[in-house]
Amino acid sequence: MKKIFALGMAAALSLTLLAGCGSGTAAQPSSPAASAPAGSAVSTVEAGKLHMSTNAAFPPYEMVADDGSFEGIDVEVAGAIAEKLGLELVVDDMDFDAALLAAQNGQSDIVMAGVSVTDERKQVMEFSDTYTTAVQVIIVPEGSDVTVDNLGEKMIGTQRGTTGYIYCSDDYGEDHVTAYDNGATAVQALLGGQVDCVVIDSAPAQEFVKANPGLTILDTEYVTEEYAIGMAKGNTELLDAVNGALKTLIDDGTVQSIIDKYITAE
Repeated sequence: MKKIFALGMAAALSLTLLAGCGSGTAAQPSSPAASAPAGSAVSTVEAGKLHMSTNAAFPPYEMVADDGSFEGIDVEVAGAIAEKLGLELVVDDMDFDAALLAAQNGQSDIVMAGVSVTDERKQVMEFSDTYTTAVQVIIVPEGSDVTVDNLGEKMIGTQRGTTGYIYCSDDYGEDHVTAYDNGATAVQALLGGQVDCVVIDSAPAQEFVKANPGLTILDTEYVTEEYAIGMAKGNTELLDAVNGALKTLIDDGTVQSIIDKYITAE
């Protein structure tokens, strides 16, 4: 669901491979599957529940609320899907790499963590229809001389396992990229002068910049991507059920209303 940098430069921020959302627009499903009725018998890791693995440090897609609960675009979309399927959503918070592997290995039912579809990931996981587009951008200190054109001369911070890490490593070499456990840690490294910039998805980038005076986002976008829901390879029963529920939620405006709740027009 992501375009590779060479393509994304003209148009536009994780183990098996990543994802950010800049457009805030719900994607349109590619197939006309009917929604699964509430109470439908879909086999899940735990009877009556839909386990979603995620990394809850990726605002506004997933984060921990003040009361310790989980919130964000992915959390609410997953909750709406679970309701359509007659299931209770359970959020399992872990590192991004672990979240991907949990779904891949059937330890969770789905993974939603700003996950972009790549050819490598498709070899080991199933992916739903896309539900939103995403743009990866570059965070720099105000007054920085970093540009998209000279990234190869700089030290780039990314979140471990994300496509931001993969693209930057492929484009500029691993010796120019430092991977951190989450976006917040990468941003702290930027503030501490350990890296020159951070490549991450647009929506979390805006949150990090808002919370850290002295940082800004370059006008030029790095990569345009799309987000989807991952699950174990071969689990077509769950894939069909999720796609059916997702189509209904996109068609009736629920997904867009959730996106609009967290991403407001500037």
